Amino acid sequence: MKILLVSTNTVQQPYPTYPLGLDYVMNAISPPHQVSCIDMNEVKETEAIAAVLADYRPDVIGISIRNIDNTDDTRTEAFIGKISALIDTIRRHAQGVIVLGGSGFTILPGEFMDRLDADFGIIGEGERFPLLLQALERQESVSGIPGVVTGKGPAVFPEPLSASFRRGVIPDHAYRSYYLKRGGMLNLQTKRGCPFSCIYCTYPHIEGRRLRFAEPADVGQTARMLQEAGAKYLYITDSTFNGHYEHSRDVALAFKKAGLSIPWGGFFTPTAPPPDYYRILADAGLTHVEFGTESLADPTLRAYGKPFCTEDVFASHRLAGAAGLHVAHYLMVGGPGENQDTLEETLSRAERLEKTVFFVFAGARIYPHTVLHTLALQTGQLKDGDDLMDPKFYWSPALHRETVLNRMKDHAADRENWVVGSGPPRMFRMMSRLYARGHTGPLWEHLVR
Repeated sequence: MKILLVSTNTVQQPYPTYPLGLDYVMNAISPPHQVSCIDMNEVKETEAIAAVLADYRPDVIGISIRNIDNTDDTRTEAFIGKISALIDTIRRHAQGVIVLGGSGFTILPGEFMDRLDADFGIIGEGERFPLLLQALERQESVSGIPGVVTGKGPAVFPEPLSASFRRGVIPDHAYRSYYLKRGGMLNLQTKRGCPFSCIYCTYPHIEGRRLRFAEPADVGQTARMLQEAGAKYLYITDSTFNGHYEHSRDVALAFKKAGLSIPWGGFFTPTAPPPDYYRILADAGLTHVEFGTESLADPTLRAYGKPFCTEDVFASHRLAGAAGLHVAHYLMVGGPGENQDTLEETLSRAERLEKTVFFVFAGARIYPHTVLHTLALQTGQLKDGDDLMDPKFYWSPALHRETVLNRMKDHAADRENWVVGSGPPRMFRMMSRLYARGHTGPLWEHLVR
């Protein structure tokens, strides 16, 4: 069969993200199927998409939905309208079966199937796609395939795949140059799943709570292949890279053994690390650490379900800085348990974290299958039947939304290293100029003060 895979993600801020999921799906179905891809970061115009469809004439079109919206309560944008317009274009210019998938789809599969003109959807990992293609080829029922849904009946969420996963040979995507010219960043995954219990997070639902590891040696070889493909920087897409200290250390050592010479970074949880952990990772090429800190007030951290306290945050920051790493902290203000005292405590303690960048988000996006969703229903911030495709944010009853937003904007006004929401346009203009001059990586270290 001829398969066309389409990445719908067009978010450019803070930088464009290479569609890693397409690599996994492509390697899962090819061979025996013939596969081509469209990345809508590169192919944007309706006429160009129509031309691809007319020339390729796919039997099946797989549409990857990475995000539902931009999760920014200061400047919210939902994406379903653009995806619906894309499907309308496909229907006008192709006869193939349309299949939805991706992390965004997995969060709200029933809602996407209700609103979009698609034939099937795949919940969870895209490596299930071959089972659906096999059923379509044999003209068999898809009702028994875990994770495959139609518009008829409820969406049943499957257990995560039990086998280990491999990215395989890196496909020679024509659109790779798009990312290499805009920061030089490609990405890779070292494990799936998340063992933590943060009340707002969708990772345990999307990937499962049990950690499933890629072999460190395989990850090292993949990193080397990406380097040879032109990558100047690698971003680890794990829910949190240090969710398992031993495995992440072994991955770093595998990078060294494979001869990786380009820098890399990822998302980390500021749990108390082994004393030499960040030094070992820095020696293996780690340059950027992004901590999912969320708050610097212990009562708020407990309310958020975080597996660490503020003492751990400061210890992690200190050890990462001592290893010579660039450090950033993500903060979320206004969530459950937040009040004026905890907010001011976070702002005050943040001044003690030197040489860092703060990315600040206000309110907590409410998703189904989370503790936050249950809490929002219990407190009346959400009602049964509310449409979660339309972004809704939890706000602590102890805080006034506009007052908090103004407080954060005022606090960030004379601090270049504080980025509230999606950030000011001038920041992205600066990044574009640096990329045009050949700079690589996430570049937020240029904001450090």
